[in-house]
Amino acid sequence: MAAPATRTRRLRVVVIGGGFAGLWAVRALRRTPVDIVLVDRHNHHTFQPLLYQVATAGLAAPSIAAPLRHILRRQANVTVQLGEVTRIDAGARRVYMGEDALDYDFLLLATGVSHAYFGHDDWARHAPGLKTLDDALAIRARILTAFERAERSDDLQEVRALLTFVIVGGGPTGVELAGTLAEIARHTLRGEFRRIDPSSARVVLVEAGPRVLPAFPPELSASAQRQLERLGVTVRTGTPITHVDAHGVHIGDEPLAARTVLWAAGVTASPLARTLGVPLDRNGRVPVQADLSVAGHPELFVAGDLAAVSTADGPVPGIAPAAKQMGRHVAKVIA
Repeated sequence: MAAPATRTRRLRVVVIGGGFAGLWAVRALRRTPVDIVLVDRHNHHTFQPLLYQVATAGLAAPSIAAPLRHILRRQANVTVQLGEVTRIDAGARRVYMGEDALDYDFLLLATGVSHAYFGHDDWARHAPGLKTLDDALAIRARILTAFERAERSDDLQEVRALLTFVIVGGGPTGVELAGTLAEIARHTLRGEFRRIDPSSARVVLVEAGPRVLPAFPPELSASAQRQLERLGVTVRTGTPITHVDAHGVHIGDEPLAARTVLWAAGVTASPLARTLGVPLDRNGRVPVQADLSVAGHPELFVAGDLAAVSTADGPVPGIAPAAKQMGRHVAKVIA
């Protein structure tokens, strides 16, 4: 049965997603006389810009994650609810979590995005992406296991494949992963193995577009590529990955044996957006008005990576500072 949202009580603000946009909106509403319900399928907030450090063993998971209840423990007007919203009825102002429902006066949808494999979902098991702590820990295990397996192998071709790491996608995550992996191989693991030389590992960054960091100015892209190459990273631009399996990848028509492939090539919006019943952009994001509300629904806001926001300089990139700014803006509109 739905929890009622009547005018006999304070307005209820439901926030779906405890990432940067959602959490910053909640905190910005701390002095506003509203009742906030923050819903997330995880009980912690993750500092996503440092996920790559967990994935490459530079940081422990607790260093970049904190329980949402602990973060908000002194904010009396918020309740944290662990759950996964499966559907939104914008007309009824109601969200559904399985058989449970929650009515709202204002809704902020900030569920972010997930990995996109461009119609090749079967590649996912061979090329994991990096969006959550679980992803980071799985990637860390895959990377470190590759070195361990290479140490035990007597097959030189297999050793070479095990010590070849391919990162697909030259955006910020791909660039960070490639650079850190190269540093691990050349510095962190130096002298720790007896049969292999970790510095012989190949790190290959593949970007289908003409340059890495395509959302940033060309001079920044060029600088990033130079730094990667100084670290020993092979940067391949202008050619897409056409196949991924357990043995490696095809860069265009060229096969490359690699036992570790990491995916940072694209994202797709949360499927929850499709339940809104509004037109979406080609990536499944929700176009929003200047105040980040959905057209025809002044009480419904979308922020963070899920919002399709364009400015005179082009689309707003999916980065933490932009998400924080959006969250604060939504809070200001509601207040």
